[in-house]
Amino acid sequence: MTNTALVVGASGVVGAATAEVLSQAGWPVLGLARRPATQSGVAALAGDLLDPSSLREALAGAAPTHVFIATWLRQETEAENIRVNAAMVRNLFDALRASGSVRHVALVTGLKHYLGPFESYGKGTLPQTPFREDQGRLDVENFYYAQEDEVFAAAARDGFAWSVHRPHTIIGKAVGNAMNMGTTLAVYASICKTTGRPFRFPGSETQWRSLTDMTDARLLARHMLWATETPAAANQDFNVVNGDVFRWSWMWERIAAWFELEAEPFDGVVRPLEEQMADDATVWRDIAARRGLAEPDLGRLASPWHTDADLGRPIEVVTDMSKSRRMGFALYQPTDDAFYALFERLRSDRLIL
Repeated sequence: MTNTALVVGASGVVGAATAEVLSQAGWPVLGLARRPATQSGVAALAGDLLDPSSLREALAGAAPTHVFIATWLRQETEAENIRVNAAMVRNLFDALRASGSVRHVALVTGLKHYLGPFESYGKGTLPQTPFREDQGRLDVENFYYAQEDEVFAAAARDGFAWSVHRPHTIIGKAVGNAMNMGTTLAVYASICKTTGRPFRFPGSETQWRSLTDMTDARLLARHMLWATETPAAANQDFNVVNGDVFRWSWMWERIAAWFELEAEPFDGVVRPLEEQMADDATVWRDIAARRGLAEPDLGRLASPWHTDADLGRPIEVVTDMSKSRRMGFALYQPTDDAFYALFERLRSDRLIL
């Protein structure tokens, strides 16, 4: 049987990378999003996961064999995150059930599985690092758990296999994405370079000095493809990171050098980007107009709140990949190179300086 992929959230950081990887591998790819972007090799479907009639219309006639879920909607409270994001996954499977074609579903969540939701992020009693899949769930409500439960229930009902993929902070290109550290730092560096402001690390001393890791969106996409093609990976949950570890005291200098900036020495004071960039919407609009940049809306490029959540954590966060390695997934991506590749793409597309 010919494989056909449905990428849910195809306009986001993970979805766009996944659609690209699958298309390059020769798969027919359907890309579902509320506002689909044009992407080579991807048939765009416009549908709202919170509107069942919209989904039925978007998916009418579609018969995907593999579904890749890489989307969520942020709400004001975790209770609302659970209600809304669980409904999105549930509505998707209700719309797909009639086709009876689905054989594997890959769900992207993340390390909030171990760190807790935004309301209690990195607080209380947490598992020891490096995080391992067998550590299980925290005793706290979490929309990632709700998404998983919807996948498990649909799999039991409709007879497909599943895999869950938990990346650390993702490096990848998308405009209008809610969680996008790489582009946020690139925009921040561009502003610092243009205005002469100091390029200051915004996070905690723990993050500055401790080990951490990250996940390239392209590697995550290849991990999901690997899981669909590896029988032993069926019905399993996986951590997914690049394979290297670093300290921000090292990475910050490398990012500064790429932008030809001098990194201001870190003095131990947390200076959140949300505060540093609070008045930068007008600054960025002026820079975009003067330098001919493609996106003048700072809010569509930068997500300071999310970058602050990651860089301000008071604990070391590293991730174990042994489960995937033992099953044969051997890809590796140096994280500094992942940043550089993203910056090159953003500059090529006239999104940063």
